[in-house]
Amino acid sequence: MASTATTAPARGPMVLRDWAQLLLLGAIWGGSFFFARIAVSELHPLVLVLFRVGIAALALQLYLAIRGPSFRLALPHAGLFFLLALTNNVVPFSLIFAGQTQLGAGVASVLNATTPFWTLILANSLTSDEKLSWNKLAGIALGIAGTAVMIGPGLVAGLGGPVWAKFALIGASLSYAVALMVARRFKGIPSPVVATGQLTASTIIMIPVVLIAYGPAGVFSASPPVWAAVFSLALLSTAFAYILYFNLVASAGATNASLVTLIVPASAILLGFLFLGERLALFEMGGMALIALGLVTIDGRVFGRR
Repeated sequence: MASTATTAPARGPMVLRDWAQLLLLGAIWGGSFFFARIAVSELHPLVLVLFRVGIAALALQLYLAIRGPSFRLALPHAGLFFLLALTNNVVPFSLIFAGQTQLGAGVASVLNATTPFWTLILANSLTSDEKLSWNKLAGIALGIAGTAVMIGPGLVAGLGGPVWAKFALIGASLSYAVALMVARRFKGIPSPVVATGQLTASTIIMIPVVLIAYGPAGVFSASPPVWAAVFSLALLSTAFAYILYFNLVASAGATNASLVTLIVPASAILLGFLFLGERLALFEMGGMALIALGLVTIDGRVFGRR
């Protein structure tokens, strides 16, 4: 199925519902760092990936069985779902975990926040309704700069990491950008079906990977707090979050949906400030202000005239 159409109109600014979904998704994925930090203390990263996608897939399959629509809508697109699973889950999750064994959280967050930049390049090349504009370029630059400022000390601490680890994080961002181009092809398919299809395909891929790499022994050995974190990560930060994500791709476009990676670091810091008693530094507030300015710039309504 082609992803371009010569007659497709250019997308306008996001509506209020799109912005609400984007901010909610950023908050949820920001909270996922808290759950993952607990879970990875006892589970190998690849095992955690399997549990994350597997539990989420089971939950969404149950949801579709009770509420609908039918999962049979996904079956004619099985090959495309496996491609989406690889580019949106398996490859980026693996690259991020590998890179973070050598890099600090700061530089990893900045490299991950480049996803809208790569998405904009791919969207401009492969689509007719998401073209380059001065607003988008300036807004994404402001967002990446804001992310760098916001996690400044962590960024400086992590700059000494090996080049391969930095390329791993950039590779993950590129993979997410490719996944957004793939996700565009599911027009007309309800978001819960797209989310369920992706996570089911990811589970099918990850089961043999984990069994070959580690075997069944010890895979399920974890303490109750870790299992609570795993289920929170799977049900809230994966199952529910991906329904929001694919709904946002369908309504606002791939480039706009990729902006969530600019919001996630700010969300994680704010959640730590509100619920964990962590101190909010002046440079963090300045970085958040730059990100907010970048989002407003991309929206195009305030700075519509150059």
